[in-house]
Amino acid sequence: MQHKKITVFDIVNYTLLAIISVSCLFPFVYVLSLSLTDRAVYIPYEFHLIPEKLSLAAYSYILSSDSFLNALNSTLFITIVGSILNLVFTFTMAYGLTEKRLPHRKWIYGIVVFSLVFSAGLIPSFFLVKELGLMNSYWALILPSLTNAWSLIVVKSFMDSLPVEVIESAKIDGCTDLGVFGRIILPLSKPALAAFFLFFAVAHWNTYFNALMFLTDSKKWTLQVLVKSLVLDNRASTSGMEASIGDSAPPSETVRSAAIILAILPILFIYPFLQKHFAKGVMVGSVKG
Repeated sequence: MQHKKITVFDIVNYTLLAIISVSCLFPFVYVLSLSLTDRAVYIPYEFHLIPEKLSLAAYSYILSSDSFLNALNSTLFITIVGSILNLVFTFTMAYGLTEKRLPHRKWIYGIVVFSLVFSAGLIPSFFLVKELGLMNSYWALILPSLTNAWSLIVVKSFMDSLPVEVIESAKIDGCTDLGVFGRIILPLSKPALAAFFLFFAVAHWNTYFNALMFLTDSKKWTLQVLVKSLVLDNRASTSGMEASIGDSAPPSETVRSAAIILAILPILFIYPFLQKHFAKGVMVGSVKG
């Protein structure tokens, strides 16, 4: 077996990629280190990549806070329910658009493509949510984004690439449209389902601007809004946490760092379980034939 010769370009390329990777990982490691620093050795504005003394006091403090638990529950509900509904509406509509028997299919698909290029904008979206009575409701973050044009186009393109013979054989055997969708299309679409579930879950988990605009009750804040108020606005007192932390509590900087880590850990834990399908899923609809 002939080994590939390593060139100067390979060495430079790998070195640059390693430097970029470390630079991307460095902020996360620093925030994690700060969140684990014991208050006895913590010195404000002093940099330590590895804490001199470890402590989980900041995480214990955060997890015992009603405001953080409320934000976590809100984000979990929006992420789980929203992602499931996104998959249902995206894949069912994409399947419908693949059926040539659908009346005015081309017009409907044209509207989808049109919405990909032109959007209504922020103000019409706000008035739509307000007129529907969804203000200060979790559904204001879920219902307006049940699907989107990009996801529909990609999933439809993927379904168009599935073997037509298998689908026609199922219909000849008496399988209904729902049966074809449930027994043929969905099993063949596992990579796409995994990839788009991850896309939708990350989008819902990181919901910030819409939550800030539509959720007026601080008890319904999402994690991203709460973390932003802790890190940037220093408005912890408005959300149930005191900005000036007492002598028995961890330093405020370690608390903020712990909140950031807790806000990103769930997505990091989900990714390894979907990684097997993710590589195939990101290529969904890119190749036909």
